[in-house]
Amino acid sequence: MIGFLSSRSPSEAAYVVAAFHRGLREGGYNVGQDVRVEYRWAEGQYDRLPALAADLVHQKVTLIASTGGIGAAVAAKQATPTIPIVFTAGDDPVKYGVVASLNRPGGNVTGIYNFISAMEAKRFGLLHETVPSARSIAGLLNPSYAGFDAQLKDLQEAARAVGQQIHVFNASSEADIHAAFRAMAPLPAAALLVGADPFFNGRREQLVTLAAHYSIPAMYELREYALAGGLMSYGTNLADSYRQVGNYAARVLQGNKPADLPVVQSSKFELVINLRTAKALGLTIPPGVLAIADEVIE
Repeated sequence: MIGFLSSRSPSEAAYVVAAFHRGLREGGYNVGQDVRVEYRWAEGQYDRLPALAADLVHQKVTLIASTGGIGAAVAAKQATPTIPIVFTAGDDPVKYGVVASLNRPGGNVTGIYNFISAMEAKRFGLLHETVPSARSIAGLLNPSYAGFDAQLKDLQEAARAVGQQIHVFNASSEADIHAAFRAMAPLPAAALLVGADPFFNGRREQLVTLAAHYSIPAMYELREYALAGGLMSYGTNLADSYRQVGNYAARVLQGNKPADLPVVQSSKFELVINLRTAKALGLTIPPGVLAIADEVIE
């Protein structure tokens, strides 16, 4: 029995769960036939993760797939020093003490490091280049997220490097998100960068809808935002990260030790631009940005 620990919500995470199942299947395990999965969802409330991880340990699962951010991986590792753990996270697992090193994880943990949270400065630069007329850029961050301090520092440094004014708004609930948009709406010629955060991923429809309502050009971390109508995104393919978690989980079930499986580091990042949204905003995407897009939604 596999334990699946996630900071996300089941309704919005179906596509990544399907990718995880696909990875298991590629490794020879069909969910419901060869293996059973016990799911535990924090639904964006990160403080629930330790209890959820402890519950999976109590259930005597054979392996824990820890997903939805570094907080889930930390909670799983703190819950058990023996049950194998395979994670996917956007923050450096070495920095958070989840593994000893990327090449030699050690202990009972390995996984996929997709660098999502480490790309805030790059996303900021792309947004600044796309909306050069913006006199201010707003950043929406979640102070409850483990990577908040690093994200805030990266955004402030990126803004300072190009002489751009930045206003950071905090949000840890749906009500906070609404309040943040109301507060940023009066900013002159503003654009918005939504920080990489599983909590925001679970509310992407709300974020995209509010950005459209207030006519704010916005940059996000995942292509799913652009597919939902967001202006643009830059990041790794999250579904593929979950597929790789399934692959690694299958290898561990076959007898491989996590300590012997190097942490997989994502190497491909994609820029997705929604031209329909750009047109609705009255925004012309600069040719230089359009030329480097991996996917254009027309």
